[in-house]
Amino acid sequence: MIQFPKGFVWGSATSSYQIEGAWNKDGKGPSIWDAFCQIPGKVHAGDTGNLACDHYHKLEEDIALMKAMGLKAYRFSIAWARILPKGKGEINLAGIQFYQNLIDQLLTQGIEPWVTLYHWDLPLALQFEDDGWLGEATVDHFAHYADICFEHFGDRVKNWITINEAWVVAMLGYGQGVFAPGRISNSEPYLAGHHLLKAHAKAVHIYRKKYQSTQKGRIGITNNCDWREPLTDTPKDKAAAERALEFFLGWFADPIYKGAYPETMIERVGDRLPSFTPAELELVKDSSDFFGLNHYTTMYAADADGKTMAASVYGNGGLSEDQNVNLSVDPNWEQTAMQWSIVPWGCSKLLTWIDARYDRPEIVITENGGAFNDQLVAGKVEDPQRIKYYQTYLEECYKVTKKGVNLSAYFAWSLMDNFEWASGYEKRFGLHYVDFDTLERTPKSSAKWLTNVIKNNGF
Repeated sequence: MIQFPKGFVWGSATSSYQIEGAWNKDGKGPSIWDAFCQIPGKVHAGDTGNLACDHYHKLEEDIALMKAMGLKAYRFSIAWARILPKGKGEINLAGIQFYQNLIDQLLTQGIEPWVTLYHWDLPLALQFEDDGWLGEATVDHFAHYADICFEHFGDRVKNWITINEAWVVAMLGYGQGVFAPGRISNSEPYLAGHHLLKAHAKAVHIYRKKYQSTQKGRIGITNNCDWREPLTDTPKDKAAAERALEFFLGWFADPIYKGAYPETMIERVGDRLPSFTPAELELVKDSSDFFGLNHYTTMYAADADGKTMAASVYGNGGLSEDQNVNLSVDPNWEQTAMQWSIVPWGCSKLLTWIDARYDRPEIVITENGGAFNDQLVAGKVEDPQRIKYYQTYLEECYKVTKKGVNLSAYFAWSLMDNFEWASGYEKRFGLHYVDFDTLERTPKSSAKWLTNVIKNNGF
């Protein structure tokens, strides 16, 4: 039997814009996603997060779903514009109260809150007035927002995540323009990424200086990364795969764990890659108490020999050219509804790579899961593909823990079907089926399977 180490944390995850709705209720300000969704053609079927799953009004019902599953932890994000409608200035007390209620009810049910401060929904006013993540001022605004959250919630929240997937914010928001705020550039992603790292570091500094000793919590960042397997055994393709990982995960993890951007990025990006001052680097270095990881899929990497493929969701023209890497998949690999390949062994290889590169950190898988075309039939949703996905990925996670990798937690993405960004409501990742006409929640067979896994700490 597969059984995870004692104390292993089992949870599920969501993000504010994807589930809360109530986009302009009780003093909440607009976010860049509220605006982005209004641009024709940016989101599938013209969907928006205005209502989403209406979690704002169905909080008790959703916590009951978590309790029924036996979840030990729940990772959610706070909507910055619900706390500070303009991203700065006056605090919205109704927003504070909403998250107070959420945290208190979770704890009452024995569920540990894991709080993400930023999951892509920047207050729109900061995009207009301070150039979003391209502006230095946003770094300080984020630190101030984080301080407010620590002050109001930190007596009960013991696990903080500053930024979710800085790579996505930088590349898809400022490189390809497929996510909010919708900018296209081969240089802006590096500046946005640089500011995201500084914002993370300043928030961590505030937490450690003002709160950590009394609140007894911890704080980190969550980065996303897919595994990059060399297409062939040639030295060029092996180097290309390593380079691709450095441009993906090393971009945001190396400054924190090694004190510098990857050398290959410095060489290839040149003056488009900003540099840290000594004081900034002192804040960035060692600014994560755990290694948060979102992982979903794997691709083959090959040296492009100066002939990079057309832009895709894995990199814009500039970044692909900077890497000099071409990506591909095995046509025999099964795929999710997002056309992401299902490659469980890529998960264990990535965990092993992180363990070796970053000197054996504690790793928390803050997201893992698959989107499938689920259907409600006679009041039930059978989703054997998702069960197989979770089982095979968890088997790989188990293997590396037996080899000494310090994997301490696993959060399934996601608790329920939701607004899936540019895909709107078309793609379903949830453990619970949501009828977006009635907003009724229905447990899927994968939720029942994972309930047994949590109960037994394995399968």
